[in-house]
Amino acid sequence: MRSHERAWRDRREAGELLGVAVQEQLSDAGEVVVLGLPRGGVAVARPVAEAVGGELDVLVVRKAGVPWQPELALGAVTASGHRVVNGEVARRTRLRPDEIDAVFERAQTAARDRERLLRGDRPPVETAGRTVVLVDDGVATGATMRAAAELVASAEPRPTATIVAVPVGPRDTIDELAELADAVVVLRIPESFMAVGEWYDDFRQVEDADVRALLRP
Repeated sequence: MRSHERAWRDRREAGELLGVAVQEQLSDAGEVVVLGLPRGGVAVARPVAEAVGGELDVLVVRKAGVPWQPELALGAVTASGHRVVNGEVARRTRLRPDEIDAVFERAQTAARDRERLLRGDRPPVETAGRTVVLVDDGVATGATMRAAAELVASAEPRPTATIVAVPVGPRDTIDELAELADAVVVLRIPESFMAVGEWYDDFRQVEDADVRALLRP
C-alpha cells in the first residue's frame, strides 16, 4: 500500500489487480461476462474483462432515494425492474406502499434511460450458461451491488455462476454480498472504512462519454 490512506493510483490499476484475483477464482469457468456498474465500475471492469478474456457490458442499477432526502437510499432498482428495498429505511420513513412504488418506478425509468444512453442500440450481452462477474470500483452499503447480484442470480435461464468483484469494501457489506453470489473477490477489507474514494489517488468522476468509450469492442 502506497500510503496509509491510498491503495491504488486509479481505477485502471485497481482493475488490473482485481482482474488477476478474479482470474485465479475462475479456474475453468468457461465463458465469462463482465458487467460493470456505472460509472466508475465500468472503468474497473474493463481491465478485469481484459484479464479474464470476458465479454464486457454495463448493468445499470439506480438508487431509489427517499423523496424528501434523496441521498437516503430506500433501496435500489435495475433497468429491468428488480428491486432491493431497505426495510429499515422504509419503516422509518413510514411511506405508504403506493408511495414506495412511485419512488421505485421513477428510479427504474431513470435506470432504463441511462442504460440506453451508455450502451446505445446494442442489446444486453447474454448471461445464460456463462459465468457473470459483477464489478464496481468499491462498495459501501452495497445496496446497488445487492440489486445487481440478485438480478443476475435470478435470471432465467440462469448463468453458470455469479461472482462479485470489487477492489474494496467494509466487512459487513462483503459478508452480505457473499450470501448472494457464488463468490466475492475483494482486494482490501479495511478495519476502518469511510468511503470508497479514500482508497484511490485519482478518484475523479467517470463521465458518460468515458463509459461509452470503455464499452466499445
